[in-house]
Amino acid sequence: MTSLSPPFFDPARRLRHPLVLALLLLGAIALGTALWAQVSGDRGIAPVATSTDIEVHGIMVNVTGKDAEDARQNGWREAERKAWEQLEGPAISESRLESLVSAIVVENEEIGPVRYIATLGVIFDRARAGELLGAGGARARSAPMLTLPVTISGGTQTMYETRTEWQRAWAEFQTGRSAIDYVRPSGAGGDSLLLTFGQTGRRSRAWWNDILDEFNAADVLVPIAHLTREWPGGPVSGHFVARFGPDNRLLGSFDMRVEDDDELPQMLDQAVRRFDTMFTHALADGKLSPDPTLSLDGVELRPEIRALIEAARRAEAEEAEARAAAAEGEVPLEVAPVVPQTPLTEEQPLAVASFSVQVATPDAGSVDAAMTSVRSAPGVRGVAANSIAIGGTSVMRVTFAGDLAGLADALRSRGWQVTQGSDALAISR
Repeated sequence: MTSLSPPFFDPARRLRHPLVLALLLLGAIALGTALWAQVSGDRGIAPVATSTDIEVHGIMVNVTGKDAEDARQNGWREAERKAWEQLEGPAISESRLESLVSAIVVENEEIGPVRYIATLGVIFDRARAGELLGAGGARARSAPMLTLPVTISGGTQTMYETRTEWQRAWAEFQTGRSAIDYVRPSGAGGDSLLLTFGQTGRRSRAWWNDILDEFNAADVLVPIAHLTREWPGGPVSGHFVARFGPDNRLLGSFDMRVEDDDELPQMLDQAVRRFDTMFTHALADGKLSPDPTLSLDGVELRPEIRALIEAARRAEAEEAEARAAAAEGEVPLEVAPVVPQTPLTEEQPLAVASFSVQVATPDAGSVDAAMTSVRSAPGVRGVAANSIAIGGTSVMRVTFAGDLAGLADALRSRGWQVTQGSDALAISR
């Protein structure tokens, strides 16, 4: 017995139905709208123009006066004096002090009939106040650092997908007086797709190089604000964590708390300043040197910054060499060599140096295979993993008796295809 399918089960006939075509068209329009919404809308906060003025924030005053206006003037004058004392400025008259002030920033104030209670910021003009404070000269700054503020709240991690108060605090921060050269994306357009929380956990140098080249930066800073609310509109606790570099290294953390959402912007502004202090101390301690495995070809750096980077690379190479020698039980370089019994020839022994070697590692097995192969190359004294990126590009620190060209030849003898760069090699099969 032959059974025929009813006409309404014919797929081609159903696709030709006007209602079905209309639904497909609406679906395509909705999909296009959703994709456009990924990069459009009210997102992104442009950073404020950088000023080199001298700023002092968080000054608390509690004064009285003949009336409300007189109390406010008395409070502002007291804030100017306190700010000048914090800067350890010399003793000057009140009229001259007022001539140095370019602006008063009201962070919080309560005005009564004869009393003025406020938290103020005072901005001094650098051109006029710099000579008195000994801050008129140029100040050394860090290499350009891409700054990615992350907000963790309600179980979600947000960077530029939506506008946040944490992003706003960084956008409004005056970086002119800081020793850190912050590169702050606006978060508009394609930034919300390129710069996400997931990016901070990547280890691939190739991917990071593309992003850093896009923003003309040398390395990355990740200030994280983890906000917890006890109840809607109630106290807000903030756990702030500073991380640095493509390996997401921890620099430090601190905690802050406010009683309600109205005080949250003020807390975040204070947190930004604490982060700046933390980053400045890390720079002074040599912890913010750009990663030598990142490409700096597209970054314009001042000569003194280039010199610091090269010094950091040499120090890292010496440290890796010492670790490799200790691991393999070699004699430390500081030990005096044995005096030969035969006359010395003009040929000098090859110097031992360390170099970065990048290799694609699609899986865990390829990491072990690459390190074993490189370790067996002639002249190689030691191999240490700087970073492991499964599915990306891993970086090894190779200690070799010879120069970079000699290491390249040794790796070619082991069947590797070698691309030679500046103080680094990239190898592949």
